[in-house]
Amino acid sequence: MIGLYVARSRLARGLFALVLGLGALPATSAAKDVALISNKASSVSTLTQAEVLKVCKGQMDRWPDGKPVTLVMRSPGSPDLKLVEEKIYGLTSDALRELITGANHSRADRPAIIVANSDEDIIRKVESVPGAVGLVDVYSITGAVKVVKIGGKLPLEAGYILHGN
Repeated sequence: MIGLYVARSRLARGLFALVLGLGALPATSAAKDVALISNKASSVSTLTQAEVLKVCKGQMDRWPDGKPVTLVMRSPGSPDLKLVEEKIYGLTSDALRELITGANHSRADRPAIIVANSDEDIIRKVESVPGAVGLVDVYSITGAVKVVKIGGKLPLEAGYILHGN
């Protein structure tokens, strides 16, 4: 009887591994939907994809209202930034780290890009820094910040550039 239980348990583990390997079950690190958020006092409500790329590369110094632009995001190479690395930057994690270093080196008064440890840290930083925008998981958004449209679309709308999967 114990032998039958062990055989079934091994068979079940083997089938689960096969199904997971074939992609029939989602992996635990599925791509998330990412939102661009801003400080509530910001006049920014929508950006084009080209403007988002400039912000993400540290190439936009000030918003039209004169506030300095600062991007807050997760660390390059983290699973939470994978979608952004692929769809916005088109860079490897190492190349993105170099881009951040270069963008921050070119600004003496404040960093162009701040790396945070969690979505909660990103939201707190964006909330407290005028002109800051951040990249967070859609389901982390709180009332402390506002969502910025990209290309006229909000997260979860069809055609939104930072839609996962």
